[in-house]
Formats: sequence, structure tokens, C-alpha cells
Amino acid sequence: MELVSRQDPHLREVLWFAVRCRALTLLLQASLLFLNQNAALFNLLIPDHAADAFSPPRLSEPGRWDLLLEQLLGGLSHWDAEHFLFIAERGYLYEHNCAFLPLYPLSLRAVAEAALWPLQRLLRLRSRLLLSALLLNSLFSVLAAAALYELGCVVLRCRRLAFLAALLFSLSPANVFMAAAYSESMFAFLVFSAMWQLEKGQSWLSGFLFSLASGVRANGLVNAGFFLYSRGQSFAHQLQGGSGSIRKLPLLWRQLLSVVSAAVLMCAGIFLPFALFQHYAYVRFCGPSTGLEQSVPKPLLQLALDKGYRLVAMNGVKPPWCSQRFPVVYSYIQDVYWNVGFLRYFELRQIPNFLLALPVTLLGLWAAWTYIVANPRHCLTLGLERRKSEEECKPRAGFYCFAVFVYVVHATVLLAFGFFCMHVQVLTRFLGSSSPILYWFSAHLLHESEPLLWSDGTAAPRSEKSPLGKSDPGGKGTPGNPVVRLLLSCGLITPRSKCLLGFFVSYWLLGLVLHCNFLPWT
Repeated sequence: MELVSRQDPHLREVLWFAVRCRALTLLLQASLLFLNQNAALFNLLIPDHAADAFSPPRLSEPGRWDLLLEQLLGGLSHWDAEHFLFIAERGYLYEHNCAFLPLYPLSLRAVAEAALWPLQRLLRLRSRLLLSALLLNSLFSVLAAAALYELGCVVLRCRRLAFLAALLFSLSPANVFMAAAYSESMFAFLVFSAMWQLEKGQSWLSGFLFSLASGVRANGLVNAGFFLYSRGQSFAHQLQGGSGSIRKLPLLWRQLLSVVSAAVLMCAGIFLPFALFQHYAYVRFCGPSTGLEQSVPKPLLQLALDKGYRLVAMNGVKPPWCSQRFPVVYSYIQDVYWNVGFLRYFELRQIPNFLLALPVTLLGLWAAWTYIVANPRHCLTLGLERRKSEEECKPRAGFYCFAVFVYVVHATVLLAFGFFCMHVQVLTRFLGSSSPILYWFSAHLLHESEPLLWSDGTAAPRSEKSPLGKSDPGGKGTPGNPVVRLLLSCGLITPRSKCLLGFFVSYWLLGLVLHCNFLPWT
């Protein structure tokens, strides 16, 4: 990617814009935190929310450098970030910690103990973990933007659209979770990179990256569908386009067995990290007592008693999920601790959260409908029909490209599951870190309706011949940033573009303000 960045000015601009957006995010959250701690007027306008969230006691006295770091970066450690930091420091002590998969907290601990080892005399472990989260998430969010650009170039066959989508990723509505001590940045980087490698035909590398992603977030398991679809589509096209000999029964069975075995092997690799972690949780919480309860510090024991948290082998009583036929701690925690399930969130008091998720829900549904209307036959045949028309010789470019189909299906499945079965307010970060469709379709809408993004006032909006923005004809200079151009010319853009950019920018800013003050957000 480094070699490409020297050759591709669009990728250089994507990386540079991502770095600037990440720096601005950190600067704003530090400023908001400082104002909240020192400005009485700001506290009146946006008071801290007394959230009933996981907040373990600090067992060691902070030094002056710890206090300074907390003042600068404390806004990144709220809500679920407390779980990740606690797991990285103490391991899976409480049962409900097991809802958070291990690869991200392990990475935090590795950086804190290795790269930040020289700081151990100045900073306690938790402070180094928080600093590790800042460094890792900054790196992963920048690399995720680059991976999304490369993926867009391959799938969309339109560099200008891929460029615009990657820039929008740096202004993601889920921005605060890409910066805070959450696993979204790491997951987005792994998933976009895996998709890119799969499109390039690097199946084994793609499978490895998808496998790592399933060790970061549970919805990474859904990505097995990309392998199943890729193998199934290849086999279907081979059957339709092959000679008569390939349709002979012995050869057909051999081909089918090869496809099935490869798909099963890849899917097993993707499921392996999740399955291993469930086994680890079973051994830890359902196995014989190890006397670990006696070694737990008293403040943490008291927290378990006060909040009803279950400790490892507490009083020798095993949790109910241990006796299930398939003892999966993840689904048990989602069910019992957070009441996650089909239609469980459909209550009148949750209307504000549904409104919070409304923009991304409408955008996702609009993307799916637009694609289906543009490619009805391709959708009805699930993309398994081999096209012999002239259209196949000159593949469509942009969002309507046939290769986008599987990504639309993936995003729609995630959207439907999130809307009906999850806490609906998390939909924005759920989709924003898992699917490129949110950014591709937004770029498509902007590109279709904004003359400012065309090479000149008469050029067709889907033309691919000229570079996007203010790049030079030879491609040697750095291209202009079309997102910045639109934001600076907000009075001239169309109402649709104002709404779209307003959604991205407002959620980008509001997420910082509310999350840093422990107020509920997506």
C-alpha cells in the first residue's frame, strides 16, 4: 500500500485527509472534555449524564501524568470502552465481559506492554491502555480508509467514486467510535481489507483477515457469506460457460466437491476464533472452581455484589448457559444482560433511539431499492446468471456495477437484523464499520446530483475519463478534495446533498459532544 500511495495521488489524499480528520477528532474531544471540567456554562448546557454503565473502580492511585492523560483522553473511555480497557487490564473477570471478543483488548495490552513499556514509570497500566487505544484506532481508521478506497476501485470500476467514498469514511457518522476505545476501527480495517483481497482473488489472505475480524466482533461471522457466494457464483458461471465435457457427471461431481470443500474450509476458519472464545468462556465459567474468587481485589468483588455481576465460579454455582445443549455465552449475555432479541426494542420509550437510527436506516433501504430497480434481473437471478450480452463485454461502472450486488445483500441483512433484533441506536456504527455500502451509495448520490463534482459544467455525472476534483490532467499532482469543496460551497449544493452531508457532519460532531459527556449515542 505504501508503494501505491506514492504512485496514486488519490490514495495519498485519502490517507492525508484521514489523518487530519483523526487529529481534529482528538483535538475536539480534548477541548470538549476540558470545557466540561472547567466551564460552568458548558456544564449547564451539556451536563454529564449519570449513566448506569459499567464503571469499575480504579485500584491504584493515579499520578500527575495519569491525571493529565485522563483530562486529555478521558472522553475516549466511556460506555463500552470501559469493558475493553478493563478486559485488557484484568482479563474476563465478569461474565458479561464475554460479550466483547478478545482480539482488540489483546492488541491494547500488547501495545501497552511492548511499545509503551518505556512509559511504565510515568503511567499506570490503565493509562497506557488508553493511550494504546488512541494509537491503534488512529492507525486502523486511516488504514481502513485506504482499504475502502482500494476496494472501491476494484468493485466499482470507478476511481472517482471510490475516492469520494473513502473521503466520506473519514467523516463517518460513527466517527466517535472509530476514535474511542472501541473495536470498530480495527474491525473496519480487517473487513475492508479482506473484501479487497477476495476481489483480487487472494482467497487465503482474505480468509485469514476475515477470521481475524470474527475475533474482533461477532458480526464478522456473517462475512462467511462472501466466500460462499464467491465460490457458488464461480461454479454457476463455469457450468453455464463451460464446454460439454465439464457437464459430464464425474467431472461435475469433482468440481462440486472442490467448491464445497474450499467453502467449508474457509467458513470453518472464519468461525474458528469465535468458537475458540466460546470454549474459553465455558472452561473459565463452567469448569471446576479454581479459587480465583479469593484473588479478586475486594473493590471488584463489591462491585459484583452491588451490580449483580457474575464472577468466575462464584460460590461454585454454574451459570444457566453452562447446561445448554450449545453453551454459547455470547448469546446468553445479549439475551439476559441487554435484553437483545427479536422485536424486544419495539417500545414507546425507545422512539428517540429509533429516530436516532432513522437516517442510516433510510439510507440503507434507499441503497437496496435503488440497486434492485437498476438491476432487476441480476437481483432475481442472484447474480448467478452468466451474461452473454454486450453489457458483459463492457461492464457497468459505479454503484450499479454487478459486483456491488453481494455487498448490497450483506448491508441489507445487517440492517434488517440490527433494526429488528438489536438496540436500534447502534445501527449507525454497526453498518458504518461493517459495510462499504453506506459510503458507496452516499458517494453515488453526491456524484449524480452535484455539478461541482463533474469535470466541467456539461460533463455527464458518471463519466470516468477525467479525475475528480482539481487534479491536473497528467495525474501528477494531488487531486483536490471533493468533500471539502462541497462543504465550503454548501450554499451552492443541492438540497439532497445538504441533507446527506448534514447527516455525516452532524453525527460526526454530535457523537463527540454526547459521547464525551457520557450521554447516550449510537
